[in-house]
Amino acid sequence: MANKIITKTLVNYIGNHGQSLASKPVLRKTAVKIALKITENGYQSNLKNNKYSPGECEDRYATSQAIIATTERILTSPYPISPAYYRKLADIMVKNIVIEGGDVQTQQEFKALHGRRPPGFLTISPTKSCNLKCKGCYASSSGIAHEKLSWDVFDKLLTEARDIFGIRFIVISGGEPFTYKDDGKDLLDMVAKHDDMFFMAYTNSLLIDDEKAERMAKLGNFVPAISIEGWREKTDERRGQGVFDGILASIDRLQKHGIPFGISLTATKENCEELFSDDFMDYFFLEKGAVIGWVFHYMPIGRSFTLDLMPTPQQRQWMWQRSWQLIKGKKIFLADFWNHGTLVDGCLASGRSSGGGYLYINWDGKVMPCVFVPYSPVNLNDIYKQGKTIADAWEESFFERIRTWQAEYLKGDQHRGNLLNPCFIRDHQDVMRQIIADTEPDPENDPAREALLDKEYAKGMIEYGRAIAEATQPVWEKQYLKLDESTTKP
Repeated sequence: MANKIITKTLVNYIGNHGQSLASKPVLRKTAVKIALKITENGYQSNLKNNKYSPGECEDRYATSQAIIATTERILTSPYPISPAYYRKLADIMVKNIVIEGGDVQTQQEFKALHGRRPPGFLTISPTKSCNLKCKGCYASSSGIAHEKLSWDVFDKLLTEARDIFGIRFIVISGGEPFTYKDDGKDLLDMVAKHDDMFFMAYTNSLLIDDEKAERMAKLGNFVPAISIEGWREKTDERRGQGVFDGILASIDRLQKHGIPFGISLTATKENCEELFSDDFMDYFFLEKGAVIGWVFHYMPIGRSFTLDLMPTPQQRQWMWQRSWQLIKGKKIFLADFWNHGTLVDGCLASGRSSGGGYLYINWDGKVMPCVFVPYSPVNLNDIYKQGKTIADAWEESFFERIRTWQAEYLKGDQHRGNLLNPCFIRDHQDVMRQIIADTEPDPENDPAREALLDKEYAKGMIEYGRAIAEATQPVWEKQYLKLDESTTKP
């Protein structure tokens, strides 16, 4: 309780006086010292209550330290962020989401009615349209794709996310989010309408002009995460000639207007070493000022899917090791969705109820477990026509079966389940296929149907998952569970 009161007080001060801390080094260092002490107390508490394995406690502690260091870099950056961001980040992201865990009363009411806690956030792709046509795009987006959520459905979905689930954090994906427009309004109009929520959007950034940057600076509740494939050659090879230079111009524009930004990295067999290199990380985090990096491993789904681009099991294990070197050594906030299940209790798909899970809503209204699991049992447009809500979609048996599997996997066999291979589609393709066979959701598109029917694809994915499990299980037992030789199963 004391830690929470101190944290709230600290967050309130930063929200109201964030920019002034840059010119008050003594006060800033005191605030950082208090934050680190609170983090240390949380780490010791986690170790004591045995909710997480010892290794998970260490990962969470290292990430918390990196977040504090990132915050200090923001406060002392030569490119100060807009004052609106201090207030919104403090009020919505930190106090409401991190400290309070969302709208607690709404969540409790949902659990009393549905038997489980609601998801922690939604990911929404309001449009399939994109100004680029990247190789292997999981969403098969392009400039000729015009499907989109209507403004009214998009608006209603966000309202229900807050009022039914107690959600205050929304991820926007695509297509390219900045191509969205309906009823004469665009994405930032929606962000402005829902100013008690915080938004993050994955974007190629090329459509962020000065006018949009000025709007974001005034709003303070929207952060872009810019997609990059590596240095110029790798980025332009996949995304198109001139894209890398366009990204750098967008970053300069965001800095000029005081907008914090992240980067989104798609790791493949061909570029993962480049993405995780010291030069690349130093440039985008320490020189250009990215506040967070999201790492996606290439998923063989969508346009021209292929198993050949996936990082090998050896590369994936290297990325796990390398990511923690970067987080601990450079104190950067880096999140790898496949290697960092230890930070979020594993797979987040299907509106998982144990905190932090999400549902995905597509541009055509289809509700899916995850952006990379393109199978849907229900369409939001139909749900609304029937007078139902997003909670009715959440209750679909396809999603519930996945949530049940997640809970059982987390319990493990005698010990906590291996969270170094948590992914429902990549690491447990056989489980995914069985649940799909039992509940019969519809494939989202032709590539999704082809992937489901392709026997060689299924074989390759299942073999990949088994190879990951074989490689990571000894690490999980030794480094995370801290099992000695006498307790490790043969």
